This record gives sequence, C-alpha cells and structure tokens, in this order.
Amino acid sequence: MKKKNRILVLGLTFSMVISSGSLTGCDSAVGSMGKETAENRTDAEKSTETEESQTDNSTDSGLWKKASTTPYGKYPELVTYTLGQMSGANNSNLPAGNTYEDSAYTRYVKEILNVQNENAYMEREDRYDEYVNVLVNDHTLPDVLVVSDRETLNILVENDMVEDLTDVYANCTSPRIKAMYNSYGPQLLGAGTFDGRLMALPEAVIDHGPCLLWMRKDWIDQLGLSEPETLEEAMDIIQAFQENRMGAEDGEDPVGLVCDTNFVSTTSQNYSVEPVFEKFYSYPRRWIKDENGEIVYGSLTEETRSAVAYLRELYERGILDQNFALRAQNNLRDLVVEGKCGAFFGLWWAPNNPLMDEIENDPEADWEPYYLTADYQEKDNVYASFRDNKYVVVRKGYEHPEIVMKIISVLFDYSRFEDVENAEEINSYFALNVDPTARPLVINVDYNEAIYNVTKDIRRVMSGKQKESNLSALEKSYYDACMKYLSGENVTVEDWAAYKSRISAVGVLVDGHYNPVRRQYLVDSDGEVPNMLATLEKNAFIQMIMGEQSMDYFDTFVEEWYEQGGQELTQKIREENS
Repeated sequence: MKKKNRILVLGLTFSMVISSGSLTGCDSAVGSMGKETAENRTDAEKSTETEESQTDNSTDSGLWKKASTTPYGKYPELVTYTLGQMSGANNSNLPAGNTYEDSAYTRYVKEILNVQNENAYMEREDRYDEYVNVLVNDHTLPDVLVVSDRETLNILVENDMVEDLTDVYANCTSPRIKAMYNSYGPQLLGAGTFDGRLMALPEAVIDHGPCLLWMRKDWIDQLGLSEPETLEEAMDIIQAFQENRMGAEDGEDPVGLVCDTNFVSTTSQNYSVEPVFEKFYSYPRRWIKDENGEIVYGSLTEETRSAVAYLRELYERGILDQNFALRAQNNLRDLVVEGKCGAFFGLWWAPNNPLMDEIENDPEADWEPYYLTADYQEKDNVYASFRDNKYVVVRKGYEHPEIVMKIISVLFDYSRFEDVENAEEINSYFALNVDPTARPLVINVDYNEAIYNVTKDIRRVMSGKQKESNLSALEKSYYDACMKYLSGENVTVEDWAAYKSRISAVGVLVDGHYNPVRRQYLVDSDGEVPNMLATLEKNAFIQMIMGEQSMDYFDTFVEEWYEQGGQELTQKIREENS
C-alpha cells in the first residue's frame, strides 16, 4: 500500500459499507441506548432473518456460514485463536482461581460463540509495546494482537501482515457496537483505515474528562481547614500538609504534590499536572490553532511559559514534590499507596488505581476529588490524534478474522444489554475492579459520553426518579456496589472504589457541567514529535521549574526546538492539514 495514502481519512467506499449499521441518537444516554426498541433494530433483524432464510441451518456448512456472517452466530465446533496477551498487576485483579484463558470473559465468549483464546505470548503492560515490536520484526504474530504503537501498526499494514477487516466489520459487528463507534464521528474508524479499507479496529476511547485533584480529606479535617474551591486554595492546603509534615515519618521529608516528569499526558494517566496548564489555557505536547489560524505546537506558546513559571513558583514554595525529577511512575504510585502524599491530579478512575490499594492499607484514609478547572474548559482549537490508541489486528491468513468483531459484540453489547440473566458474573467484574487487561481483547468499546450517562442513570435511581429495572447490566453492577457502600455493611474496597469513582468523581464533573469537547483530528498525520524534541522539551521544563535555568531560557528552548527539526515538522503538519 502507498504510504502517502494511509490513515485517518475515511474513504467513501468504507463509509458506504458501514453506514447500514449506524443508529440515530448516538450521543444519548448509554442506558437509553442500551434499551433500544424493536423499531431501532429492525434493519439489523431483517438482515439476520434474511441471512437465516438463505442458510440451511440443519447442516454444518449452514451453521458455519451463519457463524461467520453474523455477530452472535455460534460455531458448530470450537474455534481457537492464539493471542498476544497483555498481563496486568496482581493477575489483573481476577478472582481467585481465574486465569487469562479461563475467566468470566472467556467462559462467556465460549458459551455464546464457541470461541476460545490460547495465549501464545504474554507480557506485562509496561513492556508490552516492546514485546510486540519483537513479534513484528520476527514475523511471528499470533492470530490476534492488540497494538498500541502507531508506527508498529503502519509497519504491519504496509508489509501486508494483517487481515482486511472491512467486510467482517460490516457483517459481524452488532448494530449497537456500530452505533458506539459512530458516536465519535467518522474519524475513529478512520484511524484504523488505510486506503479506504479497515485494517485495524480502534479502541473506542470514551472521554475520561479533565484531571481532578484528589486530596486527603481526613488530613484537611485534622488541620481544621476548609475544602478548596479554587486551584490556589488547594495549593495553600498542600503547603499546609507540608508544613505539618502530614504522612512523613521521623527523618523523612514530607511529599508535596506528586508530579510526573512528562507534566501532561497524551494518554490517560494519573500524576500529570494538566490542570495547572489548563489554568493558563496552555496545551503542551499537543498541536493547536493559534489566533491567526496557524497550526502551532502547544509547548511553545506564551501560555505555556506562564504555566511553567507557575509550576516554578509552586516548587519554590515547597508545594510541588521537591524530588519530582527523580521519580518514576511506580515511585509515584508507591507514595500514594504507602500514605506518604496527600494530593495528586488524576482521572475519575483513580479510586480503582492507585487509591483502592491505599484504602486496603489504611481504611481510615479519606480521599475526595475536586474539580477546580471548570472555568478553564478546553477550547475548540486543540487538535487530537489517535496515535496513542489501541488497535486490534488479525494475522494475515488466519481463517476466522471475524471472531474479533463477534467477541467485541458479545463483551460490550450482548452481555451488557441483552443477556442480563446469564451475564451476571461477567458484569460483576466491573464493580470488582477487574482490570481491563483481563479481557481477551484489551480494549474498551462504549459510547463517547458513556461515563457521564452511567453516573446520571445511577443517580436517578438513587433519587427515586428512575426504576432500578431500567439500568443496564453494567449500570446495575455499579449501582449494587454503590448501595452496599452507602449501607455501611460488609463494605469492601471494591465497593468504596465503585462509589468514589462513579458517584463522587464523575458526579463532580456532572455537577460542574463538564461537556466533552468536540475535537478536531489531525489528518494524514499523527503529529508525533520525535524523541529528541520531546526530550529537549522535558529537560527544559524541568530545569526552569527547579530553578536551574531562568524563565528567559524558555526563548532559547523554543529556538532550539525549531532548529533541531521542529520547523520542518510544523511545516509538514500545516501542509497536511491545510
């Protein structure tokens, strides 16, 4: 395939192929979408009925044909596939006795579809991309693989190593799954489309919302302080934590606001300081459109200079962790889990990781989320890219490429919305905080605003405005855990995490009237910044924040960034997106 024609522009041919699976109301509540009427599903049902009428289901060939051309058709014999499995910490929090090949996920898929994974390779999450690169270079792909590095995906497609999934997406993906993808607009499927053909199925990355400031409420109470209403008030509270040596033992220095040395995240992660940059309408490590309509790199703007200067001030006041430049991601997590720090920026799911482990160690710890950047909502001039997404690919030559669409339809549609009675075990995994790495396909598929709509539905039931029976299976699982937490009887850390994430954290976003921004996506380019430039930026920010360089050095950094390849990169992206 010609490299210049690759990705992110969804061809007319492919758009026509998938259009029959689209549904109206894609952005409505996930609970409502999960309870579609027969009228909404008429086209899909007619298609299935037509297929069945043309197929002699009394023969093996008829059953095989039905299975290979419909979302839920069951294979007459067991179909196995080799899988490159991403493993998670603590066996991905699977219940005792469960494995990556024998869990509620795999047992359910086997029962519904007669499909079973055999994990040919397994690697932990932090080394997974490196391991995938080895498989690609050695041409030893398993039948099914999740890829989270776009350059690797490009290599797979350009070297004809993966199957074309266009037709199996059209035939073997349920209407509701298609509606989920459509809720993001055409760009999401376009991210896996090369020369008008779907070569990789992207993860539907639901909006994670802005970072919240998670703080030890019990420490705030111990010091007789009021809860923060602004970012400045929160910083004053963290300074009080420092001055009163909260969390520090004799001989230890207290830890302030923990901070990842990347400062902002291009993927969802905790410990960034994005809200500080948001306060100044700064968007480092992202491409934006300036007031003149030109595409510029967000790390080079005057707004970013102001944000870095503010971080420098926080460091000088002892609020920002004085050792932040020396800490790795696992060190940051340890500081939280061991009760050494009382504040970090994190997403709504922080109760699941890392806070649940800290509560296990110290049940008296009380963490609360604060949404302090509601007045600084992201503008619509910020570009996004799917470069950090995960993609499901199928090895070229595998006999049943359709199984990936069938598995996704079963796990993210049928079990949640259609088969409530028989899917109780699989849906209980959500409230039990089983990590997504436990899934046979380590991706997520849901509507764009699913997080907020799940919380809204649960809160409506809690307030008596909606019947419990109207909840989807996923919502019911979270609702049960939240009610158990509120009852105060036999409460588990999983119940605590379900309530704190779904009700407390997402609740403050809902109450703060947060609305996901309709993003612009870079076309024909991922906007990837070379490691050399990324390292230059990281080191410059660290040096200015720690006072090793004056803030005047920001101008030098900008000049060096352009001189070392940034000018050509900027021009290339401007031309491709003109």
